[in-house]
Formats: sequence, C-alpha cells, structure tokens
Amino acid sequence: MTQRVDTLLIFGASGDLTARLLLPGLAQLLTAQPERRLRLIGAGGLDWSDEKWHGVVTTSFAEVQASGAAVDDLLKSTQYVKADVTDPGELTRVLGLATGTPAIYFALPPAVAAAVVTTLQKVDFPAGLTLALEKPFGVDVPSAVALNAELAKLVPENQIHRVDHFLGRSTVFNILGLRFANRIFEPLWNSEHIAQIDVVYDEQLGLEGRAGYYDKAGALVDMIQSHLLQVMAVLAMEPPATLGQDDLRDAKELVLRATHLWHDDPKVASRRARYTAGSIDGRELPSYADEQGVDPARETETLAEVTLEVQTWRWKGMPITLRSGKAIGQRRREIVVTFKPAQQVPVGLTGESSPTVLRIFLAPDAMSLEIDINGPGDPYELERASLEATFGDGQLLAYREVLAGILDGDPTLSVRGDSAVEGWRILAPAIAAWAADEVPLEQYPAGSEGPADWTPIG
Repeated sequence: MTQRVDTLLIFGASGDLTARLLLPGLAQLLTAQPERRLRLIGAGGLDWSDEKWHGVVTTSFAEVQASGAAVDDLLKSTQYVKADVTDPGELTRVLGLATGTPAIYFALPPAVAAAVVTTLQKVDFPAGLTLALEKPFGVDVPSAVALNAELAKLVPENQIHRVDHFLGRSTVFNILGLRFANRIFEPLWNSEHIAQIDVVYDEQLGLEGRAGYYDKAGALVDMIQSHLLQVMAVLAMEPPATLGQDDLRDAKELVLRATHLWHDDPKVASRRARYTAGSIDGRELPSYADEQGVDPARETETLAEVTLEVQTWRWKGMPITLRSGKAIGQRRREIVVTFKPAQQVPVGLTGESSPTVLRIFLAPDAMSLEIDINGPGDPYELERASLEATFGDGQLLAYREVLAGILDGDPTLSVRGDSAVEGWRILAPAIAAWAADEVPLEQYPAGSEGPADWTPIG
C-alpha cells in the first residue's frame, strides 16, 4: 500500500450509490488495511446532520463486518455537509474541509458531475487533487471528447479515474493470470482455434426504482458501453509487458481501436428488446413501459445484444457477442469461450463430440472447462466432463479495489480517456440505427430468457 490520498470527498453522499456500494467497499478496504488513515467527508443535497451521516456510514460498514483501527479512526472524524457543489462558493467551502491530499468521488448523475467539473475550474483546489467519475462518461463521442478536455484543464490524466467497477472484479483481473500464466491457453487464444466469444450479463432484477437514470440510458449504454466492452478488451488484448497502468491500458486501447460492429452493419449485428409483465421466482413484475417514471415513447431497451469483430491479426473473422438484460428468468454472468471442433475424431469413437468450452463466471467467481472424455463405462464412447475451479464469491471486492486504486493514485483499473471515447465510437452505428427504428424493439415476458425467436448464445 502506498497511500496518496488523505481525504475522500464523496459528492452525492446522500444517494443510493454511496450507501449501497461505496461505503461497504471502503469498509472492506479499511478492515483489510488497518494501518491506512483516511478522512471521509460526505457532501449532498439533503439536509442531514453529522449524526444522520454517521448512522448511514456505520450501517453500511456493519453490513461487511468492518472493524479495526482504520475503521475506528475514520468513524471518529467523518462528517457531512449539505452543499450545492455546482456553486463556486459552496464548492470552495467543501474543499476547505479536506486535510492533506484530497480525492473527489462524483457519486452524481452524469450531467451534474459535468457541471461540477466546470465549477472546479473557477475555484482554487488543493494540489494533487484526484477525480473519480462514475459511468456513463458522456453520452456520445463529441460529449466524451469535450468532457476529457474539461478534465484536462484541472489535473493530469493519471489523476482521473473513470470508474468501471467491473474492472475491479477479481474474476476479470484473473483473466490476465489465466491467459498469460498458462501456456495451455495463450497459444490457442485466437480466431484460428476459437469459434466465438460471448460475454453475458443477464439479471433477474427489473427496473428497481432506477427510472430516472435507466430510462435515458437503457441496457446498451448502462451495461455494454460502460462495462462489457472493457471486459472484452481484457479478453482480447495482446500480452502487456507489465501490469502497470500504462502497459495495461495501452493494450486495452489497441483492442478497442480495432473493434467494429460485425460487418459494420447494425441491422445484422445488434438486437434490442424490453420486458413485458411476468413473474420471476414468484415475484410479479409489471411491464417495463408501466414502471413508475418510465416514458414508453423513449422505447428504452432492457435487453441489448451486439456482435463485434476485433479487426486484428489475432481475432479477424471471429464474432464476439456482448449481451445484457434485465428481468431475465435465469441470472447469467459469464464469459463463454467456445473453441472450434476437433479437426478429426478417430473412427471408432462414438457418442457426441462437442467443442471445448471455457466458462468464466462473474459473482460468484468461478470457471469451468467443458471437454469430451472417454466414458467410465464404454471406453469407446465420448461423454462430457467439466473441470471446475472456484475463486470465491468476490462480494463487494469490486468497489474495494476501485477505491484502493483511487486512494493510492493507481488508475490501472479505471478507464482511460481515449478508451472512453472509443466505447461510444464502437456503438455509435447501433445507437443511431435504434434511434431511427431500423432495428425493431422486440418484447419478452419478464421471467423468460428473451424474445422467443432469439437464438441463445454461449
């Protein structure tokens, strides 16, 4: 641990993100590193007392059984201030509460975060300030480029953390070890041996009261643009020389720069749908269009699927499909690598011969390698077997790792500015085609696996 930040300022501290994810992640980090000393200041729009704030922090910390000297020290000093941080005077007041080197975590809607970035340019702020922004970063290529330019007026790129908590997941980071530390995989990790890769993140949850944000974003922006493209980049990148921030982020950026929609045709390479009324595990869900706060005229999708090609020597001609949906009957959080069939199965072996499949599961963290072997009964008959490994549940470790990077000045697990722009560039044709109704918005009952005519992936 090389601590760089002394004070963590959370803007939007009275919001759901802070209590549900940031504070438990911070609690885990402090419990694991009792020597760390950190001051925590929350700023929000609600008129909370310090006592109210202390109760929120204490409750969130208790959820992960936080304890130790670092936790005790933070709880003694943490405070809350009601402030409109888009106002220069109030922003100056909040910044004045920080001691040592501060970091600002923008737990705010994107438009408000962008406004604060502009306001920061009008005030004095401490040297070494670190900025951490949640996704989505911009709403398209021009806005992402513009926001990058505004941030560059404040601090250097390595002091900007564009947070993607998926990159903090231990499983995603384990992909690096799986690929590059095992000779059995890396020589085969290309389109000559792999038929397709699918990254699926389907959840049983519906809208869950998030209409204010989600109805303007949808599954394509909320999950695929913000997260799954980054996972794909780790899967497809060339071996970096080191796991340092520059080498790792350079390798991801080269993948994204070479990525295009399959055949550059959004009508062929993308699909969208939204859920209608249904039930999941006995829980009744209304149609998405009837959810509180939803504007049905927006035609926001709750299930998105895009097929991409990374146009490099390693991956040319191989499809990579990214899919994410809400209100799906079975939760699926996995990366599926399907290898090409065996070149020749000797005559005399019977039973079904299927391609080898590597599955990497996200939360709980695990992997399986599905292969054909000779059955225990008839030695000439092939049967399916699965070699499995469990990495652990990874509960809340994503934000723990994200916060560790922010506090220690290591942006390795954050998204670099140019990569944030590439994410919008890759999906821009699909976004435009969907807006023009060139790709139909299909429907699926909540609790199903998606529209009946969609071919299952992975």
